[in-house]
Amino acid sequence: MDKVQNVDDVFNPGLAAALIKLDPEDGEQMCDYLRTQALLIREKQLLQASVRDQKKLLVENGKLKKDIEQLRTELQDKQRRRTAKALLSPAPPPPPSSSAHTSPVPSPAGETPAPPPSSRDHRERRGMRRRGERKGRPTCDSLFLGAEPRVDVSRLDLRVGRILSVRRHPVAEVMTVQQVEVGEVAPRTVVSKPVGETPLEEGGLVVLLCNVKARKVRGVVSQARLLCCSAPGDCREPLAPPPGSSPGDRITVLNYPGEPDRVLQARDRIWELLQPDLQVDSRGVANYNGHGFEVRGKGLCRAPSLTNAVIG
Repeated sequence: MDKVQNVDDVFNPGLAAALIKLDPEDGEQMCDYLRTQALLIREKQLLQASVRDQKKLLVENGKLKKDIEQLRTELQDKQRRRTAKALLSPAPPPPPSSSAHTSPVPSPAGETPAPPPSSRDHRERRGMRRRGERKGRPTCDSLFLGAEPRVDVSRLDLRVGRILSVRRHPVAEVMTVQQVEVGEVAPRTVVSKPVGETPLEEGGLVVLLCNVKARKVRGVVSQARLLCCSAPGDCREPLAPPPGSSPGDRITVLNYPGEPDRVLQARDRIWELLQPDLQVDSRGVANYNGHGFEVRGKGLCRAPSLTNAVIG
């Protein structure tokens, strides 16, 4: 019944009656053919609408996943700060002893009793105790049972990026500005120096340090650092991710687990402390303390042609 009603919606019954009247022999067959074609057109339109809805749902699901990851990261940061606050809060003062309510012991004969401490003395002693606590209190970064915060390559957010465009810096001729895709909603702007005989090409894959603080470079905001290797003689070229890598792939180093910082703080000087140990070995493999840069399941990051070079 529903199918008949759908046919009546797309095919006018008055038109069917007119066709049968004009051609009594073949009019009914022509009406059946036209009804079938009308139903096919209707089903095709419904199918196209469902495909559009499905694509829209996929896009919305992707956005929701990114929002969930961001909220999870913020929750982890809040938990770390709450743990640090709990570890660094001063201990409660001890309860007053019962001896404080006992009568004072009389002093020996011939000795004058010491005057009771004044309120000024109490304030000075309290101030000295507070200064001592502030001086000996650890920083908020020392969260794990008073241990020193780790300083290793796991604090760097190294990712694979794909270059979308390359242009000259509008002010500094010795610099270039790239738009690089790193698996986020929008590409990042990266300002870098020329890389010698290996020019940056659109569609090429590079290695980016993504948790540096955004800063202006001659008027253009740079949101990441392009990792290159250099050797004596002004030889310089960008590091290359392994074949098959995708934009946004995380680059890790074996034996150095851990999550990277959200943003590398300038006061901690993490990059300056780690850079001397970032090198390219005699095989051309980028490494930290002898352990290679790796995209899991895809291979090692390498220098295109240099060996025994410094990464910077």
